[in-house]
Amino acid sequence: MTVKADTRATASDEAAAQYPPGAQIVVRDEEWLVRNVTRSANDGDRIEAVGIGEFVRDQEAVFFTELDDVELMDPRRTKLIADDSPNFRRSRLFLEAVLRKTPLPQSERGLALADSFLLDALPYQQRPAQLALSGRNLQPRMLIADVVGLGKTLEIGLTLAELIRRGRGERILVVTPQHVLEQFQHELWTRFAIPLIRLDSAGIEKVQREIPAGRNPFTYFKRVIVSIDTLKNTDQYKHHLERIKWDAVVIDESHNLINRGSLRNQLARVLAPQTDALILASATPHNGDARSFAELISLLDPAAIPDPERYAASDIEHLFIRRTKVSAEVRDQMKGQWADRGPSDPVHCPATPAEERVFEELAQVWLPSDTGTSVSDVPLFPYTLLKSFLSSHVALRATVAARTKTLVKKDEPAATAAELAALRRLDELTDEMTEADSAKFASLVGRLKAIGVGPRSEQRVVVFSERVQTLEWLRETVPAALGFKGAALKQAARVMHGGLSDEQQMQCVEDFGLADTPVRILFTGDVASEGVNLHRQCHQLVHYDVPWSLIRIEQRNGRIDRYGQAYQPQFQALILTSGVPGARDDRTVAERLLEREDEAHRSLGTAEAVSGLYRAEAEEKSLIKDLLRGRTVDESLEASGASADSSDADGGEDFLADFFGAVGDDTAQDGPGSVPAPADVPRLFSGTREFLDEALRETFPDAQRQLDMDRDAETGLISFRPPADLLHRMKALPPDYRREQRLSERLLVTLNRKLADLSLSRARDSSASSWPEISLLTDLHPVVEWLTDKVLVRLGRQEAPVITADVVAPTYLIQGIYSNGVGRPTVVKWMAVSDAQDEPEDMVEVLRRAGVGPTMANPRARHDLDALAAGIRGALDTAGRFLEQHRTEWDDALHAPIEAYKHRLGKWEQPTLAGGQSKDRLTELADSLLTTGRPLLRVLAVLDSAA
Repeated sequence: MTVKADTRATASDEAAAQYPPGAQIVVRDEEWLVRNVTRSANDGDRIEAVGIGEFVRDQEAVFFTELDDVELMDPRRTKLIADDSPNFRRSRLFLEAVLRKTPLPQSERGLALADSFLLDALPYQQRPAQLALSGRNLQPRMLIADVVGLGKTLEIGLTLAELIRRGRGERILVVTPQHVLEQFQHELWTRFAIPLIRLDSAGIEKVQREIPAGRNPFTYFKRVIVSIDTLKNTDQYKHHLERIKWDAVVIDESHNLINRGSLRNQLARVLAPQTDALILASATPHNGDARSFAELISLLDPAAIPDPERYAASDIEHLFIRRTKVSAEVRDQMKGQWADRGPSDPVHCPATPAEERVFEELAQVWLPSDTGTSVSDVPLFPYTLLKSFLSSHVALRATVAARTKTLVKKDEPAATAAELAALRRLDELTDEMTEADSAKFASLVGRLKAIGVGPRSEQRVVVFSERVQTLEWLRETVPAALGFKGAALKQAARVMHGGLSDEQQMQCVEDFGLADTPVRILFTGDVASEGVNLHRQCHQLVHYDVPWSLIRIEQRNGRIDRYGQAYQPQFQALILTSGVPGARDDRTVAERLLEREDEAHRSLGTAEAVSGLYRAEAEEKSLIKDLLRGRTVDESLEASGASADSSDADGGEDFLADFFGAVGDDTAQDGPGSVPAPADVPRLFSGTREFLDEALRETFPDAQRQLDMDRDAETGLISFRPPADLLHRMKALPPDYRREQRLSERLLVTLNRKLADLSLSRARDSSASSWPEISLLTDLHPVVEWLTDKVLVRLGRQEAPVITADVVAPTYLIQGIYSNGVGRPTVVKWMAVSDAQDEPEDMVEVLRRAGVGPTMANPRARHDLDALAAGIRGALDTAGRFLEQHRTEWDDALHAPIEAYKHRLGKWEQPTLAGGQSKDRLTELADSLLTTGRPLLRVLAVLDSAA
């Protein structure tokens, strides 16, 4: 047995020597990079590889030398060819295309694409991407915990874009709540040109019908967005999700993952080990419990928190970033771009006689003074009645009916007789009530008229209520009271609540956000208080009733008080008041909560930490219990805060207080006003515009005829008919976008950012489609990638052009790449090798010095290709020695964080870490990120003088 093991090890070593990691091979007419090689029992060498050819890039594969024809690519066999194109266009485009297609190395920490997209270049929104690339964590993993409205979706888009540029974003899974799926998908495509295919259960089933039996449906599309409620059915999808690797997984509203054992938590624990990058996003990422939050952090890094009961924000600052609107960097950069919100104005509504009778009944029977006893033996239920009534009489009737039904089912006449009688009394008091008996209704109509909501106005407003019955009643009654008639009577208002289907909720949001739809009022429940953007056409919000939670009030306000709001957000809350002695009207709780939320927002930037409870449901429950004890709102909040402080004192540091401070401003190492360092990205062309112009001339000499292309020189609009190979790529775009914009017939694109922004603005004003007609040609856009690939295939495999240039000796342009154990580049060098220099120079600098550019002439000089080819071996040897000599110093930047992580792992005594992760597996992961094997060398071109 021992001999056999030794023999196997020797055989594997021999196999690795023949196909070392980093070597290039050709299999099935495609190019691959070797990751690992072992000797199999019957099928020869087992080669694990990743695609580097244009059509298999970043695809993982396993080949066996006995089953596949494996050809080891040798750069010494590079074939040199002449280039007869004008200005050596073909050669220059080829070199630029290789530069563009080569992933940035792991050692490159700067931002490469921050200025490329359809959004304002705000450094604070670039910080998460900066953190992800910083190397402070083993993998690009983090929790973005910015408060509502700062633009977490944009921050996620920037981070994903940078990962894509590094070859770490080919396969992306985004998981969000259902009602924000379309919004998230829309933002990533229109602003970043990152397409996501939206899948639901029916969509996944459709994919399964179209692919061979047993094939994983999640391999069908590279980049998808799915609702968490679809995927959480782990029994249905778990076996597929456990068998697929992702480059990046994004989970939005990740506070929903906290409850251990829940389906959503189980889903997250399936996904976390299957991805390289993991981005969690939530403005309220924990419930105030240190252990629960530690479990959430363990998804990002199982080794981050050894003791889930005792840790501080500083222990995990490499994993999360949190800013508020009053953070120095945010405040400075938002000047003039995000209007400061107005005050939360309480609008007192004196109760009508009918309402006073209800207040009197509640005060005497259900919520008596300290000396009295409630008719209900359920302590919290009287407050449920009160809150229902403070919403509306129709909500109170619904609550009365539901409680009556429950008591009747108990079949305990003696025990429930008094309460049933009291319920009947409330039902009688509200039976004949109409909108004429509602003080808040009259005030709402008056307020809406005052701000200009009506048949001849474009003004829009969001009206929040906790009760579905109130929402439905308001939709039926308010439009007519505002003067809407005919078809407009039904079209003026939409209602949104959790009882609607996912599609209905998304349609409500879309219709309200489009300027030319007739919707003027959105009556919504708190289903819209998380993640939904309502600020595009609206800056007015009314709390018809006020939630008994500071967090919920802030979340509501954040729907219109967010990045991109052009007008000052205005908030009003209807406060029902009573003259009945002992009546607990809205002044008791709601008005004071509004004041406390406003105070916290202006001083701290968020109200989430005021109570120390961190969950809306917990805040409300605690407040009601304190009211039963006779405490005021302020006393309740202070008691909750004191309790939290006491818990922190028992457990050590006040990590929650640290957490709810602005964490991540220190990422701006040169100060809040500094800009994240740009990446060193080599380019031959001045920009994407010049590259595209020349690429079109090269690949489509008569684009007007070949593509039916029309280019408007004044506006920068490019219009053309997409050919078949581009149409194939466009299958990765959202289907409704392709359909609504008829992309199979004609594409409208531009490099003019202002034109693209105008098109996006027009789309928001259109009821026909929220998708813009014109898209911005970013470096990630399928059209740019399509032209880049078409330029690359103009040269055959292992062909390199010879360029006539101003050089004193033949100069060989060589690409050198070191990779890590998972096949990702750790070091990329672009070298120019000649006998005139002792060691290689920078390729791009030599090209510029040699006059290689768009104005150069092509004299079509005859070069001795055989003599130049004879020099390839020596140039490669020089490049290889140079790389080996400097490998250690380049590796140092990568070694430090990896060794620090391994040191942290070493402190764990148990073999299993948080979340069930194996210590050995994480050690292997850390080792796999180090540079391994020999460098990949490729001859790209040769510069030779004309003599």
